[in-house]
Amino acid sequence: MMTYKFRLYPTEGQERKLLETLEICRWTYNYFLSKIRESNKVPSRLELQAELPKLKRERPELNKVYSKVLQMVLYQLYSNLKALAKLKKNGKKVGKLRYKGKWFKTFVYNQSGFKIIRTGKRLDRLHLSKIGEIPIRIHRKIEGKVKQVIIKRYNSGKWFALICVEKIEKQKPKTGKTIGIDVGIKFFLTDSEGRQIENPKFYEKTLKRIRIEQRRLSKKKRGSKNWEKQRIKLAKKYEKLVNQRDDFLHKLSRFYVENYDVICVEALNIRSMVRNHNLAQKILDASWGKFLHYLAYKAENAGKQVVKVNPRGTSKGLSYKNKLRDYISACRILMRGWDSPDSLLERRPLPRTISWKEVVSGQVFSMNQEAPCVSGE
Repeated sequence: MMTYKFRLYPTEGQERKLLETLEICRWTYNYFLSKIRESNKVPSRLELQAELPKLKRERPELNKVYSKVLQMVLYQLYSNLKALAKLKKNGKKVGKLRYKGKWFKTFVYNQSGFKIIRTGKRLDRLHLSKIGEIPIRIHRKIEGKVKQVIIKRYNSGKWFALICVEKIEKQKPKTGKTIGIDVGIKFFLTDSEGRQIENPKFYEKTLKRIRIEQRRLSKKKRGSKNWEKQRIKLAKKYEKLVNQRDDFLHKLSRFYVENYDVICVEALNIRSMVRNHNLAQKILDASWGKFLHYLAYKAENAGKQVVKVNPRGTSKGLSYKNKLRDYISACRILMRGWDSPDSLLERRPLPRTISWKEVVSGQVFSMNQEAPCVSGE
């Protein structure tokens, strides 16, 4: 499955219907959660689903929502219960599922009740049953059969449609090349061919502006119109930060998948690493986990391979002052993950630092260019 994210531009009337649908879905979720809590034995999903027609007669407002959407609310509830049970089985301390509050932001059209209408103009239309035809900005071609549409409202007040498709895998042409990648804090990553990608540090660069907006929000009366305007302004700053970071990670991961058949990386336990409070924020800001996730699913779709190796000892014996530390670590990762000759370390390229802006603009230098080298012992 692959998901496309497109912005929606609902009219005032359509937004009222979207918000009403969200509220009805939230109420339905909480209603069935209370029924489960009151039962001595957890009923099956199909048992509760069979109660929906009766519930609609008792509460006519539920008829304003497409039937499959309400069924997916139950599906979501049972998925959450299964996830909780799995955590408990693995020895984790878990409580009970919480009732949904204002943070309930999504509802789902599964298999039916939606239709994408092409207009040939800047904005196409997404027909949603019981809501209408909403203008949508489809900025890229949708490849594959559409299976479901998730409608999501962000804290900034923007609406998006997440189009989930069953995609036919397209094999990328083989390059016959392998590479090792070492992620870090000073540089986002260094690879075994001498590239050092600058860490964007989006969080640090926007933190000052976010703090200003937060201070302004704290001075407003909570719940007032001015408070709400400032809350949306702050949410947009955070949203921009996430979008910038995701754009960078998508483009960088795509570069490696398009240019290499085998990509060797460390099998990092990021959850354990962030327990170091001195490094936690820097690690989370770098988003290594998200980058490795993007790399893995892009490689799978392209018929390429991501090999995860044990990270222990990849920097053994290397001083932090050693300029080639990260490069040598990347070579060791490659040698661990793939049958690569030890002679890799004899060819030591002068690391070339690549700005994150070059990555975003697609200017990461081509593999046809040879990296400059120096001899070393």
